[in-house]
This record gives sequence, C-alpha cells and structure tokens, in this order.
Amino acid sequence: EHRNIVENDPSERVSAEASVLSSRVHYYSRLTAASDRLLSPPDHVIPCPEELYVYSPLGMAFKVTGGDGGAKNPSIVTIFAIWNTMMGTSILSIPWGIKQAGFTLGIILLISMGLLTLYCCLRVLKSPKSIPYIDTSDWEFPDVCKYYFGKFGQWSSLVFSMVSLIGAMVVYWVLMSNFLFNTGKFIYMICPFPDTGDHKGNCSSGISDTAVFDRWWSKTNTIPFYLIILLLPLLNFRSASFFARFTFLGTISVVYLIILVTLKAIRLGFHLEFHWLESTQFYVPEFRLLFPQLTGVLTLAFFIHNCIITLMKSNKHQENNVRDLSVAYLLVGLTYLYVGVLIFAAFPSPPLSKDCIEPNFLDNFPSSDVLVFVARTCLLFQMTTVYPLLGYLVRVQMMSQVFGKHYPSFFHVFTLNIFIVGTGVCMAKYYPNIGSIIRYSGATCGLALVFVFPSLVHMISQKRRGELSWPSAIFHSLLIVLGVANVAGQFFM
Repeated sequence: EHRNIVENDPSERVSAEASVLSSRVHYYSRLTAASDRLLSPPDHVIPCPEELYVYSPLGMAFKVTGGDGGAKNPSIVTIFAIWNTMMGTSILSIPWGIKQAGFTLGIILLISMGLLTLYCCLRVLKSPKSIPYIDTSDWEFPDVCKYYFGKFGQWSSLVFSMVSLIGAMVVYWVLMSNFLFNTGKFIYMICPFPDTGDHKGNCSSGISDTAVFDRWWSKTNTIPFYLIILLLPLLNFRSASFFARFTFLGTISVVYLIILVTLKAIRLGFHLEFHWLESTQFYVPEFRLLFPQLTGVLTLAFFIHNCIITLMKSNKHQENNVRDLSVAYLLVGLTYLYVGVLIFAAFPSPPLSKDCIEPNFLDNFPSSDVLVFVARTCLLFQMTTVYPLLGYLVRVQMMSQVFGKHYPSFFHVFTLNIFIVGTGVCMAKYYPNIGSIIRYSGATCGLALVFVFPSLVHMISQKRRGELSWPSAIFHSLLIVLGVANVAGQFFM
C-alpha cells in the first residue's frame, strides 16, 4: 500500500507507481494457482533489476542488488541464525526435564530427540524439491502439505503452527509474571519501607508494610494482570518493525545464562550419586517412568520445522544446507546438554533433594541473588520485546488465512489479542508451570509438524517415484507412532 514503511520520512514512503505495480502483479497471481506459471506476469510488467525492492512483513525495505534474489549469508551466519532462533524458553526447563527422566536417561533422550528432530527437519527442508514439474522455489512447508493433502493439510498445519506460537506466548506471560515479581521483590528487599525515625513500633510497622506488599505484588494474583496494561496495547500495533530491532537480546540472554550456570556450578560443585532404579532421600533414580515429560519439552526445544525453509533460503552455499543444519542442531544440543547437566549436577543434594529442581531453574535461586536478578531483568526486557513479535506472527498467519488480510480491522485484531492475553493471564494465575505448558504444546505441535507430516510427505513422494522400500516405510511409520506416543505420554505418565 501507499503508506510509510519504516519511519515518518517522505523518502521512506512507497511510491504510487510501486503501489500500482504491486496491485498489477497481485492481479496476475489471482488468475491461477501460484504453482502454475502459465499466467505469470509478463516481462514488460516486471521492472528492471535496479528498481526491485523486497518489502518484509516487519516493515523493512531491501534493495535487490544482484540477480540471485537478494543477499546471501555465509554458512557461519546461517548456523548461528538457526541456533539463535531455536534457543528459547525451553532452556530454562531442561534441568527439570532431566530430573523427571533421570540423569542418565535424560542425557540419552536429549541426544536421541536431537537426532530424530534433525532428521525430520531435513525431510521438511527437502520436501519442496521432491515435487516434480512445479516451481516450488517460493514454497513453504504449509504449501507442501496443501499439495499433498489439500485443504486439510493447509489448515491442519496452520492449526498446529498456532499451537506452537500461542503456547510460546503463554509461556512468555508466565515467565514475565515470574521475572517481574522477583525483580520487584529484589528492589523491595533493598529498601523495604522508609525509615521515619520513629523506632517505636518499627517491628509491627515492618510486618504491616510487608503484608501490604505481598498482597499487591503477588506472582499469581496481581502481576499477570499488571502486564495487561503494558502488553495489550503493544499487540495492536500494525507493524512489528520496532520490536524486531531487539531480537539480538535473545543471544545476549542465552550467553549470559551460560555464564551464570558456569559460575554457579564452580561455586556449588557437583553433587551426584547413581541409583539406577531406586530413589533416595536426596537423589532420583537414573531411569524414571516420567521420561515423556522430557521428550515433550525437547520436542519444542528442537522445534524449528515451520520456518526452516525460509531460514535456509538465505544460505549462500545451498549445497551445504544439510551440513549447516546439522552443525546448528549440534550447537543447540550441546547448549541444552551443558545447561541441563551442570544445573542438575550442581544442585546441592544434600541438603536439598534433586526432586526440588523447579520447571524454571532460576526459581531455585533466591530473589536476593544479584547475578540471577540481572538474568531475570534481561530476560524480562527481551520477552517484552519478543512477545509482540509472536503476536504479530499469530495475527498474520490467522487473519490472512481466514480474512485474506493481515489487519482486517481493529475490532478483529483486538478480539484475537484479548483471547491470547486472556489465555496467558489464566495460565499464569491458575497453572504457572512452564515445564508442563512447554511439554503439552511441544508434543502437540510436534505431532503434526515434526513427526506426521514430514514422514507422510516423504513416503508419498517416494511411492510416486517408485522408490518406497519396506525399511523406509517401517522407519517413517515408526516416527509417526513415536509422535503419537509422545502426545499420549504427556497425559498418562
């Protein structure tokens, strides 16, 4: 549209000619399916290369400088882009998941789930290229699902993608409530109440002030509602370009968490005893029947399948996609393993039992801990900027599918945001267990986008080429069974 792209600067506006050209190209695209090149825009409609720009949904404009469709990134940039995208809130629950599965079994499952999700991600990455006679260069995985399964594949992939995004937003709301509560408590502990000089009755006055503070600064009763004032208006912004500028904070937060975990492990030392099947007063067994809770968390922790095709398109050397994706998964797995093992091993047992490890391992440290206070503050600010981005992605995907527009009206967007915020507030008040929220949403969205659809697409494409063998059919059918068992395990284990 003929409107501002980045800032209120006339030079940043889309020209009227560009707006007309965009409408003309969209007209051609409406004449037939995107896969049919018969009625594609003719050459005289497309501008010359020096007049081509790419406008992203986040409001940024990029000039096309070469004939390869835009700038490409070297392998190292692509690898760390995938690492940064995958590193999320799941890292806080990895030690809790290892505790639920047992130390030895937890390590085995973390490595195994990393390999399985990597394989399924490779299947997603290669799926567009397995479709013959059609230009799939601009396809995403939902387009592949639509090709093979029709409207059912398109809408089901959208629904499960919404589960992952809204589940992440719920986890963010719970964590932001937690971090805001502990940040306020840390500040209050430094200066609990002013000294009026009247020392008589100071004890009773201090107790009264503390009671008032606890009543109005509650992790579950008040803080989740305070966040509405800040975040609900941000969700209604038409563009998310301002918040996209702060995505680098995710990398800083993860690096700081790794440093924090290392310092705590050095200070506390290792506290490990191996009891294979029997629990003791301070230690859990190495193999526990609650292991599906870890697999649910890991499904979301290794989940990048809905955007991997887009990320890998910018890789300069496409022939190295498999290698670069494998290296990225290796780095992610090592990061999870490092944090999970160190926190579990350094947890002071005795005097505390390993069963006391919280779903958010930062909760095991007191509010007065300065290093942890810095971590909570950084994560709070980072999540405050990422939360509107997630809401923008939910809005764009849902509204474009249902109404054909990213922003049909303020009423539509506001209603959707009320639902999202209300879900987060309810979970933060009544069920603030991020470990369980992550495992349920991870296992649910992973069922379709990690295990079922990639395996079915691969088997169907092999069958159409006459290349489907019994070992391949059995292996990929087993992947589907594992995905179903992963979901069932969240409810019965």
